[in-house]
Amino acid sequence: MFHPLPVYIGLRYVRARSHKFFVSFITWASLVGVGVGVAALIVILSVMNGFESELRERLLSLSAQVRVIAAPAPDGGARTAVPDWQDAARRARAVSGVTDVAPYAELQALAVRGSQMLPVVLRGVDPSLEATVRELGAAVTQGHLKDLVPGSARVIPGELIAERLGLAVGDQLTLLVPTVSADGTPQGKLRGFAVAGVFEVGLQDHDGTLVFAPLDEVRSLLPPGGGGQGLRIRVGDVLAAPAVAARLRRALPGNLEVRDWTQDNSNYFRAIRIEKTMMSLILLLIVAVAAFNIVAMLVMVVTDKRTDIAILRTFGAAPRRVMGIFITQGLVIGWLGVALGLVLGLLLALNVETIEPFLERTFHFQILDSDVYYSSTIPSEVHAGNVLVIALAALLLTALATIYPALRAARTAPAEALRYE
Repeated sequence: MFHPLPVYIGLRYVRARSHKFFVSFITWASLVGVGVGVAALIVILSVMNGFESELRERLLSLSAQVRVIAAPAPDGGARTAVPDWQDAARRARAVSGVTDVAPYAELQALAVRGSQMLPVVLRGVDPSLEATVRELGAAVTQGHLKDLVPGSARVIPGELIAERLGLAVGDQLTLLVPTVSADGTPQGKLRGFAVAGVFEVGLQDHDGTLVFAPLDEVRSLLPPGGGGQGLRIRVGDVLAAPAVAARLRRALPGNLEVRDWTQDNSNYFRAIRIEKTMMSLILLLIVAVAAFNIVAMLVMVVTDKRTDIAILRTFGAAPRRVMGIFITQGLVIGWLGVALGLVLGLLLALNVETIEPFLERTFHFQILDSDVYYSSTIPSEVHAGNVLVIALAALLLTALATIYPALRAARTAPAEALRYE
């Protein structure tokens, strides 16, 4: 079977047992280093992907994927016309990608019980709509969503609000709503509510700030002018929300503003992207160190094989063929390490839910304490794109590591190398 000369000799050098223990040790250290670096990158990025997906799910559990609100006046003054929300809802339902549209109203308020006060967001919803039943109904841990009927003067606060104010189902809660009189004097409007239930989604931004009430009752507390009202829109694909929002902007009147969840929560996901990028760069240093080991190993092999190189050059081998020998040797070692890392990393990332409890039972500790973290398990989500980028980056680093030793081998002078042979 035909083999190109550089590939044939390079593979022979890889398979041959070196008599120099140090060279052999560095070879194995380089291979293992590349594998560990690639595996660590895959596992860490998969876990961060899992946390990102869980955070997105918790954020969107009670938040709108797309919101339609009244646009501010161009001059910063008061709006002259109240938006026609029924017409806007009709137009929104006709847009491709929209699966559900529900009206909402919300305002800032101060929850008061005894001497305790807590700033909250009072959000009005319609419990008869399917979207509200699916989202809020699944999060209610005490009481019943069906008790949140119009005219009942009942509310459902978040778990943290109930804990801080000592609320239980049936207790009374007073809300102080800030208003402004006709002459511009700040005033407050007090309104008493009964607690119909408590919800929990495991996110402080929701559990510690939101209080749900019937839509009509919240609308009655809103200031004149239509502010604080809007539409909550669900889409078929959460990741396609920006594209759906762009179509809604074209379909809705200019006095309405459309915002999707990537805009409302941009700070969260920007921080996650920065963390993922920095973590990738730091872990990529492991692969870089292993690549430097490949450089050192190949330089020592070139020094050890000077006589072989000189003989090949004497028989007419061109410098590029000599370069190919050591590039082949380095690539085989580096790429075997990448393959090892891919297999190990995918095995770990795809079995995190099995490995985590095993480690906790073996070492008698809890990785994520439920008293501290909302999630007590480590999520993992493998993205094929991440795995491909990691593999290509590792392959590129190991390929670059072979260039200097190969050039050094090609520059070997046959006469000088054989002078004392």
